Amino acid sequence: MTTTTNGRGVQTTTTGHLTFGTVKPNSGLQNAIKKSRADIIGEISASGMKGRGGAGFPTGVKWNLAAAAQDEHKYVVCNADEGEPGTFKDRVILSEYADLVFEGMTIAGLAIGATTGIVYLRGEYSYLRPLLEAVLERRRGQNLLGENVLGRDGFTFDITIRMGSGAYVCGEETALIESLEGYRGEPRNRPPFPVDTGYLGHPTIVHNVETLAWGACILSKGAAWFKGIGTDKSTGLKLFSVSGDCERPGVYEFPMGISIAELLREVGGEGAKAVQVGGASGHCVPAKEFARTLAFEDIPTGGSIIVFGPHRDMLAIAHNFLEFFVDESCGQCTPCRAGTVKLLEGVELLRDGDCSMQYLRELCSLSETMQLASKCGLGQSSPNAFLSIVKHFQDEIMGRTDLATAGKE
Repeated sequence: MTTTTNGRGVQTTTTGHLTFGTVKPNSGLQNAIKKSRADIIGEISASGMKGRGGAGFPTGVKWNLAAAAQDEHKYVVCNADEGEPGTFKDRVILSEYADLVFEGMTIAGLAIGATTGIVYLRGEYSYLRPLLEAVLERRRGQNLLGENVLGRDGFTFDITIRMGSGAYVCGEETALIESLEGYRGEPRNRPPFPVDTGYLGHPTIVHNVETLAWGACILSKGAAWFKGIGTDKSTGLKLFSVSGDCERPGVYEFPMGISIAELLREVGGEGAKAVQVGGASGHCVPAKEFARTLAFEDIPTGGSIIVFGPHRDMLAIAHNFLEFFVDESCGQCTPCRAGTVKLLEGVELLRDGDCSMQYLRELCSLSETMQLASKCGLGQSSPNAFLSIVKHFQDEIMGRTDLATAGKE
């Protein structure tokens, strides 16, 4: 465990020393109980917080839309289906700060008028369920869940845990809702959106584990505190799962807007050849672009940072990611179902030196089609790593195939 201070004066820490641990237990909920629903949503909106799952949708906007929906049954869903390769921060949050996550869910329930919260827990995290159930039971005994929470008349809210079955696509909110309803985990057409027609047809907000924890922090410390960190368009702090070729892998807390170079200095990865930002579905950033920032206005990320040292074979990395997507595609739409297979075959041709420049161009065109035509984020993002590796590491790829001469045709 390390604790340091970067040039911004913001503490950057590995597991065990996160800001979450400095928040007075249940102070956010106690403050929320005294506020109107509109004022709670106003506080979240004023903070500028965007979803920490990677998509970056403004949290206050989502709450406001769900609050405005006319329905006596509404739901708050915590997406704890942490399946992105290279991401493990939510596991840490659930292990060490489960109370804060449940507090955030309760605040969200009060804000939108929901009575039920559901944690959709990754199947591989089943070992965490007894701990989480114990925390929920304790919170019920403290009147932090149940009827008339903390004495607020008419506010009833409770949380249940449901297990996922290991499908990566269920990280997408509508596929997650399908799974909760007992169906095959496949994305829905949108609109309608979950804030209008979600779980069982009722208004539903789906949030990442980290988003809900920060929501509780904002109600405790205030919107100004959160907004005073990060950038104008990407406010607040963010947790990052750092792994790969670095001296100090782990879960780190950084302000939004930190550069990749700054992050690498903190984790001991200064000699990196490239960094994969956002897991398999993210972008591979070469060393020449390490001045770029981790922010929604530059490189957005759900938190996965994989460091690649100078010895790594970038084509092998692309192959590994595409194998993952071939396995995890739900198969519902053709661009993703067939496109991921064709990209994998193309990488294998590149590896064997049998891919012409013309065919490589066709693969890049296919990738762009997949980004536009796939039904959900899985197919839309699956070509990202391939395209960025082809773009930034052409010399490495050309050194093992006939592309250099084919490109002159």
